[in-house]
Parts: sequence; structure tokens; C-alpha cells
Amino acid sequence: MKFIVSSSKLYKELQILSGVINSNNTIPILDNFLFEIDNNKLSISSSDLESTMTSEIDIESTSNDKIAVSAKILTDILKTFSEQPLTFIKTDNNTIEISASNGKYSLAYLAGDEFPKQIEILDAHEITLNSNYLGHAINSTIFASGTDDLRPVMSGVFFQFNSDSLKFVATDAHKLVKFETSEYTSNNVSEFIMPKKPLQILKGILQNYDSDLTIQHNDSNAKFIFGKSSIACRLIDGKFPNYEAVIPKENPNVLTIDRQLFLNSVRRVSIFSNKTTNQIRLKIAGSLLNITAEDFDFSNKADENLECQYLGDDMQIGFNSKFLIEMLNNLDSETITLSMSHPNRAGIIQPLDNKKNSKELITMLVMPVMLND
Repeated sequence: MKFIVSSSKLYKELQILSGVINSNNTIPILDNFLFEIDNNKLSISSSDLESTMTSEIDIESTSNDKIAVSAKILTDILKTFSEQPLTFIKTDNNTIEISASNGKYSLAYLAGDEFPKQIEILDAHEITLNSNYLGHAINSTIFASGTDDLRPVMSGVFFQFNSDSLKFVATDAHKLVKFETSEYTSNNVSEFIMPKKPLQILKGILQNYDSDLTIQHNDSNAKFIFGKSSIACRLIDGKFPNYEAVIPKENPNVLTIDRQLFLNSVRRVSIFSNKTTNQIRLKIAGSLLNITAEDFDFSNKADENLECQYLGDDMQIGFNSKFLIEMLNNLDSETITLSMSHPNRAGIIQPLDNKKNSKELITMLVMPVMLND
């Protein structure tokens, strides 16, 4: 086996693929990249058993072979090279020899047949959409997913496809985000829960990818195909909570305010809140929003007033400032609305753009906390 490849092109692909590899694998083969050479094509795979990512690059070769090579050693040496052609040659003593402009390096390899096989998606539903939409959907929802191992269905993002719209939902029981678009629809009604890790990898990749991608999925697996790369994973098994039932439908009290102004104020005031509850108090009357926080244990207190637009009854409501900051941080609208019904019911945060862009709707729900009067 022999092939020649660009050092920078190979390193760029390996950097992305290494995101799948766990730092403490119990199966040694998972610490490796799988190299599959088919003449002038090199297919590289990485896996953690739950997810497998594959990417293809062009090389100079006439070989047909597959081997598994140490991910850490290969990425460590590639990042030190300037752009140059590298020659890989498999030797008779179970090593792969790398020839660069100023030296030769040998490292052991494992048989490619030991590497986990790519997950097959049988009887798959398929949908094609623009990468920017999927990237926006992931960015808008993934932060709201939970980390509780006892509730695995809440540790991912719920994908719900039908003939009217695509919906992406995440919740940890304290906050909930729903991203809905009617720009794309699906011929098949389907739903599944995507794990967080492959979505985090996709989130990074899609920032630099602007083209259509294809999602294939069945009851147990999903695969995302973009360009010459793909990532396949097992889905989270279980039934996602009935999220529509927890979103209040009647919210007559509506606060409209500049997002950045509100975010900066909440950040400042939260510094003085109790570090266990992170509680802040919103007091709204007329066109004045009063934001306060107090930590009685250390006699810390903050009090700010902001101008706002408000329609509704005067109200006091408490929120966990950490959740509010997360939500406001993950919106890019200049102006947002906070809709409420009662101090003990969830508040609904939406970008004002929702009113203008009817094809894309973002709804963020945050549960209140009991105020210490």
C-alpha cells in the first residue's frame, strides 16, 4: 500500500474526525482512524461505537487496502508540518512509513477489519435541507438539552418532521426551546431524538459549510451526509415529553425590550444573586422594568431600571438568571418579547423577528422560581 496526500488537507480532515474519538476508550481500536484506500480516494473514519464519522479526500495511489492508524500520533505530527506532499507506505514489519521533505517517521498500524463497521440505515426516510437551516436549528436548541443520565430522552434534541414543517425541540425540564421552520417539509411523518455529541460535531462543521445536506433515518439510527463526509449515530431510545402541553397558550402580559440591553442588565444583576438559586426578580409596571437580586448570606444586592414596552397587568416574577442568560445569548434578534400569564407559570421568550419571518419560529420557555418575599 502506498499513497501521496497533501499534509494540510489530511490534517484538516483529521481534526474534524477526531471529535468523535473518546479520550478514554475501553476498546483499543477506537483510538485509531480507519484508512481505506481505493485507488485515488482515501476514506477516513473515526468511531466511538455510538457514532461513526467518515470523510473522503483525493490522493495519488493505485492501491486498494485498509488499515487503522493511531489518531493521536498522526494528528500530533501532522500539525507540525508546513503544507507539503506526504508519502505513506505500508512496510513488511507492520508499520506505516511517512516520508516528508525533511524526514521519515514510522508508526504501527492495526488490521482495518478490526475497526467497527459503519452503521447501516435500512428502510430509511430521507430529507434534504440547507446546512444553514440545520446549523441554526442546532444552535438554537442544543444548549437547552439536559445532562441527567436518568432521563436520557431529555439529553438530546427531538427532531419532528411532517408535511407542514420541521421542528427541533430540546428541554431539561427547567427550560425548553422549540425551533420550527415551514421553509422545509417532509413527505413522511417521522420523529426521533438525536444524541448531543454528534450534534455538537455537526454544529462545528456546519459553521464552515454552506450547501444542501441529506438526513437519512429509521427507528434506531440517523445519518447526515454533507459533501464527501457523513456522520452516522444511534438514536436515543424512548418517547420525548409532550412539550406542547407545557407551553402556556394564553400569555396576556407582554414585555418588549432590546435583547442586548436586557442581557447585559441580567448579567450584571446576577453577579449579586444567591449562588445556589441564581434568582433575580423582574418587577414590571408601565414602561419600567426593575431587575433586582439579593444574596442575604453575604449582604450583596443589585437594583437596575430599564425602559421597556409593556402591555398587561403590573407583575413581579422570579427567574433563574443562568437560564435567562443562556436563552438571550442564543438569540440574534435585536428585540425580544417576554410573554407571561402568572408569576407561577412559565415565561415565553421569542425574537421579535418571529412576527416578520413567518417561516421560522423560535419559542423559548423558562420556568419561574418562587420569590423570597
